[in-house]
Amino acid sequence: MATRRLKLLSANIQAGSSTRGYHDYVARSWSHVLPAGNKRGALDKIARLAGEHDIVGLQESDPGSLRSGFTNQTHYLAQRGGFDYWSHQPNRSVGGVASSANALLSKLEPIEVVDHPLPGRIAGRGVLMAHFGDGDDGLTIAIAHLSLGATSRRSQIAFIAELLHERRHAVLMGDFNCLPDRPEMDLLYKRTRLQPPASCVPTFPSWRPQKAIDHILVTGELAQESMHALPAAASDHLALSIQLDIPEQALRQA
Repeated sequence: MATRRLKLLSANIQAGSSTRGYHDYVARSWSHVLPAGNKRGALDKIARLAGEHDIVGLQESDPGSLRSGFTNQTHYLAQRGGFDYWSHQPNRSVGGVASSANALLSKLEPIEVVDHPLPGRIAGRGVLMAHFGDGDDGLTIAIAHLSLGATSRRSQIAFIAELLHERRHAVLMGDFNCLPDRPEMDLLYKRTRLQPPASCVPTFPSWRPQKAIDHILVTGELAQESMHALPAAASDHLALSIQLDIPEQALRQA
């Protein structure tokens, strides 16, 4: 079967805010609400990293609020990284001061991009789904940022599992806020074709990675090379990069 190798990246970019240690959450808390701290320089670094990939899933990309200088960071990264296609899913806005979105950057044209709000105790989470190729055998890329609480996370994972239940060629990437062997993650492995990661790659905190809470999960029909973590410029998370061999038929449009 003919395949095409694609390089994918998942990154929580923390809206370009710099965090170099736990002390920065307090000492540099202003950077989460004000357009300062060389965020444009951080975005340029993220764009260079993203540009080495074919499809990128972002979390905490600011769609245009005070803290980003009213810059749509996804659009900016698409332009700087050489992506012809981009989409974002604004999830949470705090009075116009700060806003956050899941986002897609792609060098391949999706046939459809769909936003789904996720259930949870506190509103403001979502999953962004992009479909490539025709029919049920097409490639589906899902990007999500899950809740901190296990109860909300379980309901969100159950919702995503329903969306991906019949998909043979699917990728779910994002900030899950939990380890891959948590009980709620079993819903994905039991109700979809997504596989547990072959190895845990710590991504948080970025300055001393100890927790594997960011993931790229892939269905068993997609051949993959080992995943590795990369600095995502200013973020408190490392990014994840993976190469996949995708059947040509999963990318073909009628």
